[in-house]
Amino acid sequence: MSEPWILLRGLTRESRHWGAFATLLAARNGVLPIDLPGNGTAVHERSPLAVDDYVDALRAEAQRHGARAPYRVLAMSLGGMVATAWALRYPEEVGRLVLVNTSMRPFSRIHERLRPSAWPALVRVARHWDGVDSSNIAETLIHGLTCVRRDTLAADLETWRAIRESAHVSRANALRQLAAAARFKARAAPRCTVLVVSSQGDRLVNPVCSARLARAWGAPHVAHPWAGHDLPHDDPQWLVDTLHAGDVAANAAGQAAGRG
Repeated sequence: MSEPWILLRGLTRESRHWGAFATLLAARNGVLPIDLPGNGTAVHERSPLAVDDYVDALRAEAQRHGARAPYRVLAMSLGGMVATAWALRYPEEVGRLVLVNTSMRPFSRIHERLRPSAWPALVRVARHWDGVDSSNIAETLIHGLTCVRRDTLAADLETWRAIRESAHVSRANALRQLAAAARFKARAAPRCTVLVVSSQGDRLVNPVCSARLARAWGAPHVAHPWAGHDLPHDDPQWLVDTLHAGDVAANAAGQAAGRG
């Protein structure tokens, strides 16, 4: 059986935010969601200012769970930067990398990595990060920025508020994660198999970031036609099917190489 998919979320989000996607993927493959330092199960840790330091923490956590390299890693947003740094620093440990709606220097500009139209809402999120009604206001704003689907809005907000109240990411850690994301620069293309996935309806990160990254690395790029930044929320089955199609293609390529 293949090793599980290691799942890495983005800025201030944690394993429980994978929602239905993790359940659907687990039914077809194993999954190992790991939280970035400062989020989720690691909420009491100090978030590093350098992406490479996140890599050290995640490697230790993967080993603690008994996962065996080479790993398959699916990551989004800040998690995608961490996964990229992992693949670059320890190329023998990452065999397959799927990056969802991520961006990084030198391939994207600041106004592409965070759309200017999203800045006012982000300022409001920061203003309501702590204090009375912070869970309701902040999570409602985040949902509007990251999700296109609205049919599950009430249930989403109830779940997200509960997550926030049980493992509230500190303002300091949120800022440190933002700084780490802003500073990260990919120095080369990973040697492993890479798939870049983007959402055409992403209101937070311009999907041109993914297109440009895939082109620079010579990696395949798949675009969802309508989903928002939180693609695993908006269309989890599509993402699971996309991973499965990639597995089939990778296996076929491996068999062809073996026959050659």
